[in-house]
Amino acid sequence: MAEHPWLKHYDPAVPHHLDYPDIDIHGLVRQTADRRKDKPALRFLGLTLSYGRLFELVDRLATGLAARGVKKGDRIILLMPNCPQFVISYYALMRLGATAVLANPLNVERELIFKFQDSGAKGLIALDLLSQRVNNVRREAKLDLVVYTGLQDFLPFPKNLLYPLKRALDKKMPKVVVPADGATVWLKDLLKSPPSPPAVAIDPNAMAVLIYSGGTTGVSKGIMLSHKALVANAMQACAWGSMGPDDSLLAVLPLFHGFGMSVCMNAPLLHGGRMILLPRFDAREVCQTINAEKPSLFAGVPTMFIAIKELPDVDRYDLKSLRGIFVGAAPLPLPVMREFEQRTGAALIEGFGLTEAVTAVACNPFHGLRKPGTIGIPFPDVEWKIVDLADGRKEMPVGEAGEIILRGPELMLGYLNQPEKTAETLRDGWLYTGDIGVMDADGYVTLVDRKKDLVIVSGFNVFPSEIDEVLHGHPKVAEAVAVGLPHPTKGEYLKAFVVPKAGQTIDPQEIIAFCKENLSAYMVPKEVEVRAELPKSMIGKVLRRNLREEEEKKWEAGK
Repeated sequence: MAEHPWLKHYDPAVPHHLDYPDIDIHGLVRQTADRRKDKPALRFLGLTLSYGRLFELVDRLATGLAARGVKKGDRIILLMPNCPQFVISYYALMRLGATAVLANPLNVERELIFKFQDSGAKGLIALDLLSQRVNNVRREAKLDLVVYTGLQDFLPFPKNLLYPLKRALDKKMPKVVVPADGATVWLKDLLKSPPSPPAVAIDPNAMAVLIYSGGTTGVSKGIMLSHKALVANAMQACAWGSMGPDDSLLAVLPLFHGFGMSVCMNAPLLHGGRMILLPRFDAREVCQTINAEKPSLFAGVPTMFIAIKELPDVDRYDLKSLRGIFVGAAPLPLPVMREFEQRTGAALIEGFGLTEAVTAVACNPFHGLRKPGTIGIPFPDVEWKIVDLADGRKEMPVGEAGEIILRGPELMLGYLNQPEKTAETLRDGWLYTGDIGVMDADGYVTLVDRKKDLVIVSGFNVFPSEIDEVLHGHPKVAEAVAVGLPHPTKGEYLKAFVVPKAGQTIDPQEIIAFCKENLSAYMVPKEVEVRAELPKSMIGKVLRRNLREEEEKKWEAGK
């Protein structure tokens, strides 16, 4: 790798190459747990679980699941928000050599039926509040085992007593309807099993996790990730973030997503740190938790930082415990980055990743040269290139846009049941990301846009993220996104969707005027729509494709 310009900007504390053990992800994390049995591993709404207790529960659940027929190679869906039960279930499945199929608790019945049928899952571990949805899904998907758990099972006293009462009185909460049949069991009963699961020999190259893409660029695909890939990515994240046993990480990113699973769960537990779990993102609750729990690390996506910035009383919270903040999923507007860094004193380091490589594969260094607005340089043992958008082979010179391709030890095994899509994405050992980037002379890459989001206006290539950056600079705008739409004569045109800051009113014409001052004429949106909110993915990424589809349907209906 000596020929790569980014090597001179590596943090001296981060090796260029890591020594990856030939072991499964549970086995690797378990080594840390055995050394730190009495140390805190997890905090959840006031509850603390030590490493010893956490992995005793992992063993008990693995024993109980094995007794119910779960074995190596079986696929079990996890349908829970961030909670101790998710962590316990995940590592119990890893312990047995089963595959954890990670699903979003917000998935509707159609999406869940697809995942059950496509994955061939034989069982499910789910939050009891989702029981009515699960019951409807079970009519279409046969399941040998359904395990339910309630949030109250891992709440500290007196929250564990008050929660059922609150749930009973809250008419908005879904009712729990759990059938009494031989296939259904409660997780708390399985945890009464002895902590003596069967010994299982696990191939590190075997599939450990199946995560379905969010479908932001098309039909959802099952991404197969091996134990080897999970181990590599967790070790890389630890090395890059200098994570150690004294660190605690606020985990509000969903653990059912690659970013949350690897950076917020596998990585801190690998190095003996402490996870601080929150079941969902709420800007005020995040600030309150940072103020009370004093985490040193936080991982999030741009919409989270925008929401925190917009809290009217954000200054009342002490956020200074943070030393580092990982930012991913989408470009972070520079004004938001600068304000958050001033408020916390922490380094906000932007990175880049995709589920096809578990999650992050590149990032700005903590202690090396940071270039705000770029996605940094590759993790140890990751290589990347910028190649021609048309032929996918010719390497682009410095300063010219092309598709980002990469290779490393964390690449997916492929897409489940989709060999043609796999062959399109994995070519000659390289992963074709579908993302467009520009590399500078130091090897740092600026993410321009998704290949499929490229807009051609009057023959000019326009990357919507460039317009997004300008829109976020308007003093009245809280969130914004630009979308390319069909045009009868110009091929495509741009429309902007903006969400005003609290207490502000936006006239679309003032946004257009602002863009004319800051963009070339062909890049200025022809229309601006003011909305109360923008559609987002499960981790808070704005779904540009959804907006485009909405507009295309309107256009078709009006023809």
